[in-house]
Amino acid sequence: MRRLAARGAAGDAGEVAAPAADSTHCAQGRSPSPPRLIDVCAIWDTGVLPPTADWKGASSGVAGARLNEAETLSSIQEAQLERLEVATPCGPGSRERGPVLRMARQQLPPWVHAAILLCLLSLGRAIEIPMDPSIQNELSQPPTITKQSVKDHIVDPRDNILIECEAKGNPAPSFHWTRNSRFFNIAKDPRVSMKRRSGTLVIDFRSGGRPEEYEGEYQCFARNKFGTALSNRIRLQVSKSPLWPKENLDPVVVQEGAPLTLQCNPPPGLPSPVIFWMSSTMDPITQDKRVSQGHNGDLYFSNVMLQDMQTDYSCNARFHFTHTIQQKNAFTLKVLTNHPHNDSSLRNHPDMYSARGVAERTPSFMYPQGTASSQMVLRGMDLLLECIASGVPTPDIAWYKKGGDLPSDKAKFENFNKALRITNVSEEDSGEYFCLASNKMGSIRHTISVRVKAAPYWLDEPKNLILAPGEDGRLVCRASGNPKPTIQWMVNGEPLQSAPPNPNREVAGDTIIFRDTQISSRAVYQCNTSNEHGYLLANAFVSVLDVPPRMLSPRNQLIRVILYNRTRLDCPFFGSPIPTLRWFKNGQGSNLDGGNYHVYENGSLEIKMIRKEDQGIYTCVATNILGKAENQVRLEVKDPTRIFRMPEDQVAKRGTTVQLECRVKHDPSLKLTVSWLKDDEPLYIGNRMKKEDDSLTIFGVAERDQGSYTCVASTELDQDLAKAYLTVLADQATPTNRLAALPKGRPDRPRDLELTDLAERSVRLTWIPGDDNNSPITDYVVQFEEDQFQPGVWHDHSKFPGSVNSAVLQLSPYVNYQFRVIAINEVGSSHPSLPSERYRTSGAPPESNPADVKGEGTRKNNMEITWTPMNATSAFGPNLRYIVKWRRRETRESWNNVTVWGSRYVVGQTPVYVPYEIRVQAENDFGKGPEPDTVIGYSGEDLPSAPRRFRVRQPNLETINLEWDHPEHPNGILTGYTLRYVAFNGTKVGKQIVENFSPNQTKFTVQRADPVSRYRFTLSARTQVGSGEAVTEESPAPPNEATPTAAPPTLPPTTVGTVSSTDATVTAATTEATTVPIIPTVAPATIATTTVATTTTTTAATTTTTTEGPPTTTTGTKIHESAPDEQSIWNVTVLPNSKWANITWKHNFGPGTDFVVEYIDSNHTKKSVPVKAQAQPVQLTDLYPGMTYTLRVYSRDNEGISSTVITFMTSTAYTNNQADIATQGWFIGLMCAIALLVLILLIVCFIKRSRGGKYPVREKKDVPLGPEDPKEEDGSFDYSDEDNKPLQGSQTSLDGTIKQQESDDSLVDYGEGGEGQFNEDGSFIGQYTVKKDKEETEGNESSEATSPVNAIYSLA
Repeated sequence: MRRLAARGAAGDAGEVAAPAADSTHCAQGRSPSPPRLIDVCAIWDTGVLPPTADWKGASSGVAGARLNEAETLSSIQEAQLERLEVATPCGPGSRERGPVLRMARQQLPPWVHAAILLCLLSLGRAIEIPMDPSIQNELSQPPTITKQSVKDHIVDPRDNILIECEAKGNPAPSFHWTRNSRFFNIAKDPRVSMKRRSGTLVIDFRSGGRPEEYEGEYQCFARNKFGTALSNRIRLQVSKSPLWPKENLDPVVVQEGAPLTLQCNPPPGLPSPVIFWMSSTMDPITQDKRVSQGHNGDLYFSNVMLQDMQTDYSCNARFHFTHTIQQKNAFTLKVLTNHPHNDSSLRNHPDMYSARGVAERTPSFMYPQGTASSQMVLRGMDLLLECIASGVPTPDIAWYKKGGDLPSDKAKFENFNKALRITNVSEEDSGEYFCLASNKMGSIRHTISVRVKAAPYWLDEPKNLILAPGEDGRLVCRASGNPKPTIQWMVNGEPLQSAPPNPNREVAGDTIIFRDTQISSRAVYQCNTSNEHGYLLANAFVSVLDVPPRMLSPRNQLIRVILYNRTRLDCPFFGSPIPTLRWFKNGQGSNLDGGNYHVYENGSLEIKMIRKEDQGIYTCVATNILGKAENQVRLEVKDPTRIFRMPEDQVAKRGTTVQLECRVKHDPSLKLTVSWLKDDEPLYIGNRMKKEDDSLTIFGVAERDQGSYTCVASTELDQDLAKAYLTVLADQATPTNRLAALPKGRPDRPRDLELTDLAERSVRLTWIPGDDNNSPITDYVVQFEEDQFQPGVWHDHSKFPGSVNSAVLQLSPYVNYQFRVIAINEVGSSHPSLPSERYRTSGAPPESNPADVKGEGTRKNNMEITWTPMNATSAFGPNLRYIVKWRRRETRESWNNVTVWGSRYVVGQTPVYVPYEIRVQAENDFGKGPEPDTVIGYSGEDLPSAPRRFRVRQPNLETINLEWDHPEHPNGILTGYTLRYVAFNGTKVGKQIVENFSPNQTKFTVQRADPVSRYRFTLSARTQVGSGEAVTEESPAPPNEATPTAAPPTLPPTTVGTVSSTDATVTAATTEATTVPIIPTVAPATIATTTVATTTTTTAATTTTTTEGPPTTTTGTKIHESAPDEQSIWNVTVLPNSKWANITWKHNFGPGTDFVVEYIDSNHTKKSVPVKAQAQPVQLTDLYPGMTYTLRVYSRDNEGISSTVITFMTSTAYTNNQADIATQGWFIGLMCAIALLVLILLIVCFIKRSRGGKYPVREKKDVPLGPEDPKEEDGSFDYSDEDNKPLQGSQTSLDGTIKQQESDDSLVDYGEGGEGQFNEDGSFIGQYTVKKDKEETEGNESSEATSPVNAIYSLA
């Protein structure tokens, strides 16, 4: 039998009964942590008690520490601090945050006294307001900015502008703005509005307007009667993506082996575009040590080879905000060579250049030129140094730093060693770096002098200051930078110099000192520190509160605790001035503190060892000059749960019955639960077993029943365990000798244990063996128990052969040992012997540190440091604690440290997935352990960004090749990729297939099921947090689908309701995230055209509206499709009016199926209507006249089963009033008369022309009208998806493409209107005049618009 006495989930502390359901932290068994050491000023810098995440009454943490300055000074000078300890009480109000100042007799140097005194005088009295909403709503507070836009705010010109500014305060603040340092009157501009209960500005361009008119510098002011808070100065800029300048590029002629630079010179966009090189067929340019792209976007050839002629080279600029790519005209190379045949066998020749007759050359630098250059970088930014060299053979690049080594933790090489990047630059990274370019012909070097400057950064950011009337405090604003920043103080947004004088306020450089503050001293102060590289602005308010004491925890809590355990009673409170707290028992007696009680400054009372007499009612009283408040806690002491009759190890024959006893003694007021485990897993009680309150019986024992059985007796407060082992024997043969015939049994327990040869680290244990019961004793197991960490729990110490009965035991320092011995033979183990007398060893500093130190993030903004706590034999002394240190790995910042008594610590506010260096060192009252090893941990992971450059290629009709690059921001360890794809053909959609890939896989091949269907692919990366942002692409259209052609103009353009349908499909060789939108060719006679575009915009299908009924009926939209075999939705029909539309569709779902009608207006407002299958038609009643809508119907249970997306437009409000004109007889007669007159005029004109007559045409227009698009060579194409919106001021056609608002050479510009028409021979009918030069009136405003039509010609 082996007993495992364990205290359960709540055994160390107790349980809090209702109504304190949220105050069970101590009650659930986490033993309270002992005090932890921290730095002196680190405590006072947080305002004596740092704010906590849950209780929220940090001000209670300084109760009892409200000493006046004279008493504080005296105590510091006389008491001589030994150390500062932070106690970690358990319960709501503390959360292991409350600091305690403990003083001991130890001589300290005078400067320590002065530093402590300064901390006490400056910040010792700060008050933290609890986060309790009832307190927050009652107390007056000046405003505080809680959210604002970034300083450099770049916006998309296609979106409405949003400038964020939110603030809190009591009363709620009001807001106003300045623009370019002048008051911005929002009421005078109809486009500008402010969000309700917020200062956020919204500038709406739906009714027109130019975003560029609103560029400037904005600043938000939040004000209530106690002060004014300021936001940063927000510089608003509109993103720009200008077109590439037109140029004709001649072929570049170069000698083989010579260096070459192809310049990109992209148009200057905002923000700067991303540059990449491709061929005109959209294939990436392969880059290596010889050919690579520089940081400036140029393409460098260290030496040109004949094979470089096999492709052309086009520079591409991708603009982020407008989702466009500008493509420059391609360069073509003509390589002059002495070896005109491009023999592929020479590429791997050991001396390729000589074999091709290319002369070898020493290296020379292509960029930067010369032997020296300089570079300036700001602190915290990335430093990028670049050296690109020419030469034959291609030179190798190496990097060095003069006078030292490259920072290995921050430096990395890029672009085939041609670039050196140093991340998070600091001042020590300044100096001289040089790159060495070498080949077998020689080497050269270039020196780069690096100067590190710094925008202002905080050393001590001012914090909110909350004081009681008559108290003193200070605001400190310290910042550093290069050059050294200047500091300017403001109050309520005005310079401090122009503010009304305040005799209680004194400004001393970077510090404002407040003395004898009063209610009238409340205000918001701003500290603005700046230099030529930037600025920092911080708000900090001074609030004076006069609040009587208040209790923050529920009243009359009930706490139940197990006898002899340790517990804490919580009493969180708040008040200003900070109250003092005292505890009383049963409403009488003196203040409880000392002996078995200890009061922490946050109000918690610790009882170190609970006894029966500790049961009763405890009262905590908080007092300040304004009054007092009290609360009561009732403590009940319960008896522990103990197994007094434990199950014993047994040996049983197969088929017999076995009974395992487990008799338990427990507190009768607690509910007892007895359960059994087999081999440490829950035991299934089958029909061969019977479980009773005090035993477990097994009938017909089988071999599978062999194993360990554990009895678990538990209550809601504690539990006890006992284990026994059951051995099952098979049938044995008849014994052949007398000894074998004797029954064998477990040995009797050893007896008469004696300790001799007592030494500092060892002792001799002697015992008398018990009877072996006909089975020789094979081993003795010596166990020990200590009464400090785990009293009552026995641990194996050592094992000795069965032939000995005396052994020397090696002991650990500071352990109160008690020993027992267990004898073992082949049958089983004996009962343990009676315990020996106790022997305590002397203490010593720890000789080891905790094992299994880990740092892992549990959230994206934290890192949890854990370790395996040291046991009693490795503590070596009292008050074992752990010094936890951490710092960012790639920085050389100082170590952060905290002292912890548990086995975990959570570091908050960390960046996403960055490495940290971690050290955990053990310490007790005798000293510190050895220097710990450094362990690398990581902060929490987040979802990854989307995979980059997702490419879909279709080399043939049988396969589709997918390729992608890793995400730009993995935000953790990539665990793989998830690919979802589905086949579709028109409205038919196949079953979705999911593929999971390893994190290193970036290619995949799909075998097509048929050559007609297309595929839609959705790819996302995964970290341990989950799947991140997905990117969606579609396979190219099959090449055998015909391109639509223009329909004959059989109907006049004024006809409404013409039935016409054109499907257009264009095959693209490669589909990427930057896919070019395809514009189908549509007949001029087709008027009401609707385009359904996929997300990759590789295909576009056009569907025209059709007239349902007589001419007076409103135009409707319908897509005719055949019924599919599988579950689908088809034939969606829309009959719109001005403000409503009727929707019907067909489907093959079962009865009772729910559907969703989803529609989106041209303002991108999405709405959905859930409907039943039998509820057709569905009427949409919240539509707007003249608005364009896109609509689809999908299954509510499976959104993947959806109809084709269609587009329709509601009629204008006055359509119905004019709809009946066409049916009037007078109107028909009038139209016939006009037609007759036009025919006569045409005949007269034809006769006059045949006689030599001319039309009176002015001769001012010299340039003939041509059918070509004047911007055919712009090289611009759009890769945006279905969520992209047209630029403000552009016109959006029904097919979703972006059209320029006004053509540079439109026929409309030459006439009096836009009604000109062509004859069949192409001549223009009508008199036209020349429009004024548009460049005089429009300038280059249209140069930023990207024409989708141009993209077709650039890819053709």
